Amino acid sequence: LLDNARVRLRHGAWLRRSKRAVAARPLLAEALRTAEERGAAPLAAQLSAELAAAGGRRRRVREDDGLTPQELRVARLAATGATMREIAGALHISPRTVESHLGHVYLKLGVASKHELRRRGEELRLREPSQP
Repeated sequence: LLDNARVRLRHGAWLRRSKRAVAARPLLAEALRTAEERGAAPLAAQLSAELAAAGGRRRRVREDDGLTPQELRVARLAATGATMREIAGALHISPRTVESHLGHVYLKLGVASKHELRRRGEELRLREPSQP
C-alpha cells in the first residue's frame, strides 16, 4: 500500500505541475490517508506538502461516529429536545446553519428526525460524558 501511495504522490505532483491541481487533490488525499494509517511519517509529510501545493486542505479530525465537532454539538443539543432557535442561540449560529448541520447528522447517523435522534441519543453516544 505504501508503494501505491508513493506512486500517487508522483502522479499527483505531475498533475499539479501540469496545471491540473483539482484532479491531483483526491489522489494525494487518499495517499496521505494511507501513509498516515501505516505510520509512514516522512511520506505523509511529503504528501501533505504536495496536497497543500495543489490547493487541497485537510478536513478537521472527526469523532468516531464521523460527525464534525460542530455537528456533534448540534446533535447533542438536539438530543436534549432543544429547538432550532435554542440550538442556534446556544452555539451562536443561524437557525439555517443548525438545519444544515442536522441534515448531515441525520445522514451520518441514519436517523430520520429530531424525535428519533432524541430517542436514540444514548445509543448513538450523543449524551455528554457527565450525563447519566
